[in-house]
Amino acid sequence: MNECVLVADDDTNITDVCRRYLEREGYLVVTAKDGLEAIELWHSQTPSLIVLDLMMPHKNGWEVCNEIRQTEDVPIVMLTARGEEQDRLMGLTMGADDFLTKPFSPRELVLRVKAILRRMRTAQASPVTTSEYTINYEGLTIDFTKREVHINGKAIELTVTEFEMLYLLASHPGQVFSRNQMLSKIWDFSYEGDTTTVTVHVRRLREKIEQNPSDPKYIKTVWGIGYKFAGGSS
Repeated sequence: MNECVLVADDDTNITDVCRRYLEREGYLVVTAKDGLEAIELWHSQTPSLIVLDLMMPHKNGWEVCNEIRQTEDVPIVMLTARGEEQDRLMGLTMGADDFLTKPFSPRELVLRVKAILRRMRTAQASPVTTSEYTINYEGLTIDFTKREVHINGKAIELTVTEFEMLYLLASHPGQVFSRNQMLSKIWDFSYEGDTTTVTVHVRRLREKIEQNPSDPKYIKTVWGIGYKFAGGSS
């Protein structure tokens, strides 16, 4: 069955181009012209991924993203007509997995959709159950087989991107990863030097797993380089 992608934008030229390029790659595409229709199609079509414009009538992209994130971790790629960093930061903080600034290349959109859905498929394909897929460190337990994270026995809900980021760092304790390396390993391709998405995802991940995000116990910042996981597995 073809994976379904929902494209929500009030500019029909954009939805038409996105539909054409995504359908060419074998995706089933449904489109919405405003936030209310996007919510309706999300409920009725259960898309595998949502491409979501920030500035739409009735409900804007932030409102739609917030409503979806109350119950689902479906991947969301946000579109913004403005290049302001604050828009990107707000979208990522609210739970978007990625963003594109208009005008954008439809080929780049396809690449990002493919990369995110590839990670989703990998996440759903459980590996052989062995102890090497479980990481324990000072109250933090990461079970790669079940895709579960616990802090002192309490389950922590992470998005696919957040889990992949945590597992990458925790499975290489003490190794420093630059932001560009993390983009390459998690998002699968270069973002031409814009590492904002890594910074925001790390911040969001710390808010979920760290008792004090401003003084993190697990994910340490290596200033001028990137991040590392504090300790080894036990």
